[in-house]
Amino acid sequence: MEESTSRQKVLKKIRDALIEQTEPLYPIIDNESSVYPEITEPLDITFAEAFVKTSGKFVYCESEDEFLAVLQSFILEKDWPVLFCYDEYLHDILKKNGIPFESSWSSFPEARLGITRCEYLIARLGTVMVSSKSSPGRKINAFPEIHLIVAYTSQLLPDLKQAFQEMKRKYKDEYPSMISLITGPSRTADIEKTLIIGAHGPKEVYVFLIDDKTQTNE
Repeated sequence: MEESTSRQKVLKKIRDALIEQTEPLYPIIDNESSVYPEITEPLDITFAEAFVKTSGKFVYCESEDEFLAVLQSFILEKDWPVLFCYDEYLHDILKKNGIPFESSWSSFPEARLGITRCEYLIARLGTVMVSSKSSPGRKINAFPEIHLIVAYTSQLLPDLKQAFQEMKRKYKDEYPSMISLITGPSRTADIEKTLIIGAHGPKEVYVFLIDDKTQTNE
């Protein structure tokens, strides 16, 4: 009898709660508005500042010719080893200036310097979006000690939301099997809380941003 009475009390409270409307404890969440403040600087400057803060190295180039000249000087000044490149589009650009490169997978295990393109640059985060469509899987993005990324100003986007929207438009039914985000060199502080750069990937990451909007306007 006592159990039945308790049950009736609980059911009565439930009925009363359903009848009496109460104001929600929390306001309705706006999922459409951005949680970030508006970007006031040009996207290339915003990206460069954020990327450098993550220990990335940023190089602005007004044209592909300037990019090739800068790359050639870096190779000589920094005594960089031969580039490993598996991207046929970049093959043509490198050949244009006589920059040697390796493209055979048999030589990849010895590669210390890799060069790739990317999908988009996320300006606010200083992050590079890559995929299995823009580079051959994960290997070149993660294995070499130095990773060079070639990007164009037309690939700059404010936030991740726009980047994923553009990826859907770009690939539609052939969506990449892998999408990854690179924000500076790899790092970890798992060992005695000491920050180690390049623990799980490249120790140095360069972004060469080529201005293709100026060329288009010309």
